[in-house]
Amino acid sequence: MARTRAPARSRPAAPLLALGAVVLALLLFVLAVVVWSGASLSSDGTALAQVGIQPFGGTLERVRAFGPHQRAIPLSVHGDRVTPLVKLTPGEAVTIEAVVRRPGWSSWALGALQHERLTVHAPVARVSQEWMTVPNGSSPRVEFDQPVAAVAYGSGGHLTRRTLIAGARSISLGPQPAAGTTLVAAAARPWERLGAPTPVSWFPASRTPIVVPSPAARSNVTPSSPIRLTFSQPVAQVLGARRPTLTPNIAGHWRELDSHTIVFQPEGFGAPLASTLHMTLPRALSIAGDGPSAGSQTPTASLEWTVPPGSTLRLQQLLAQVGYLPLRWSRAGATVPHTAAAEVAAATSPPPGRFTWRYPNTPGSMRALWSEGQMNTITKGAVMMFESEHGMTADGEAGEAVWRTLIDDAINGRRHGGGYNYVYVHREVPESVALWHDGSTVLTAPANTGIAGAETELGTFPVFEHIPEGTMEGTNPDGSHYKDEGIKWISYFNGGDALHNFNRASFGTPQSLGCVELPLEASAKLWHYTPIGTLVTIAA
Repeated sequence: MARTRAPARSRPAAPLLALGAVVLALLLFVLAVVVWSGASLSSDGTALAQVGIQPFGGTLERVRAFGPHQRAIPLSVHGDRVTPLVKLTPGEAVTIEAVVRRPGWSSWALGALQHERLTVHAPVARVSQEWMTVPNGSSPRVEFDQPVAAVAYGSGGHLTRRTLIAGARSISLGPQPAAGTTLVAAAARPWERLGAPTPVSWFPASRTPIVVPSPAARSNVTPSSPIRLTFSQPVAQVLGARRPTLTPNIAGHWRELDSHTIVFQPEGFGAPLASTLHMTLPRALSIAGDGPSAGSQTPTASLEWTVPPGSTLRLQQLLAQVGYLPLRWSRAGATVPHTAAAEVAAATSPPPGRFTWRYPNTPGSMRALWSEGQMNTITKGAVMMFESEHGMTADGEAGEAVWRTLIDDAINGRRHGGGYNYVYVHREVPESVALWHDGSTVLTAPANTGIAGAETELGTFPVFEHIPEGTMEGTNPDGSHYKDEGIKWISYFNGGDALHNFNRASFGTPQSLGCVELPLEASAKLWHYTPIGTLVTIAA
């Protein structure tokens, strides 16, 4: 009988399962270490950036930041937030580098250091609405596309800054005229500088489109002042392709600054001095401004501004600069640029400077005639000489033609080349005449002035007519008429009074009918030094 063989026993599975569990746990741990040992850089809603370090990531070794051109930006790190210690410009690109040191037990596999790099831009807060309609009695409110930490607003380069502790999306400008424009700058973060100012305009409610002129209508403008028109509705909607016209017709061009604003920029000499500048709009609009009477008004198509006359002080400065005065003028500040626009602006707003006499021995009688910034005989004579030499009527009035020609000479460096002359007549017997030229007395001679009843008037007068020979006629003290032909070397200076030659047996006593008579040789020499504008003083 055969023996039955017992079946073989299988090996226990438990040790294998345990080993598998250990291996799996180890793999999971390694995977967790790999997954949770990272570090990251990301943008942040309040800080410049946020550093994220996972549980097995290690410790933050260092953080650096660089601006444009690798400019180092100092940082402050609080918790996981990185904040700059210097003010950044809105929109500025910043590159951030973070270095994390891994734990020693993982560094053998993953490396001792982890490097992260991120480029962010400092946020830019923008005005949401640049043109607003504001109900009567309300203050304009400016809204932004994101919360802001600081704002500044104002005009003329003077902005009022406000810090908003909690941040806000809008600010009130406070009491303002019914219509106006202001500049608004904002910073989205406390660690930013204010951004570039944005013009914000507001208008009252009106059935007719509103225009805000700047400078305000009926105000003073310089010849080269740009004139800005801001409309409550888009320019294309209000004007179409048409543009306002100006009277007088001055050189310049219109350009569109934005969808609601156009500006006229004068060119060359711009508007005439001492004139009224009229503007005709293509259609009637309500006019508003930023003055006490601001607000919607009866629609009109007409605006006007006043161009003031040129300053007497600037007239004197220019006359001295081009050599028509016995004085020099030296500036105290920056040089006026050699452009028509800059010079006409200076005509109404003179630069600071100082006058000094060109000659150390200038006669006291001439010095007494000078007054800075006020029209005087010296200035009038200089204007007359300038007019005469430039083919104008020598009336001593500085009109638009005088200003433009004078400015043109100053810009192009043209100077008067005839020196400065001055005639002094002494009426006390023995009567005499002295000619002063460029600091020296170049002629003295006996002279005859007017007899009793026809005395030569005392005072200082500029020569207004200068002829080598002519006929002189008038009325004698007894009422009879005289007519003297062939009188030589005549320089009229006061009505019918003149410096001239006259044949007399003697000189040095009153013999004329008001003129200053001279011997032939002296009168011939004197005549060449007495062009129109030369000052003649008659003294007792």
